[in-house]
Amino acid sequence: MATQEEFESAVERSKTLTERPSNDVLLKLYALFKQATEGDVNTDRPGGFDFKNIAKWDAWKGLQGKSSEEARAEYVALVNKLAGN
Repeated sequence: MATQEEFESAVERSKTLTERPSNDVLLKLYALFKQATEGDVNTDRPGGFDFKNIAKWDAWKGLQGKSSEEARAEYVALVNKLAGN
């Protein structure tokens, strides 16, 4: 499992990636970050034509039940992979 320090370091490194990840990967990073820091989704699904926030909410909702520790570890692993580590 990833420590809180490893997670925070990965969050900072995610902001300095040399290549912009695909939208799918960005959604995965977002969802893992939210699950790691806030737990299960705790807001209503956006409505209307707010497609970006609907996609983000759906990605986060898809991780429902995953522990914060698991989400932190997956986030760190994904950032390491993207950074080439």
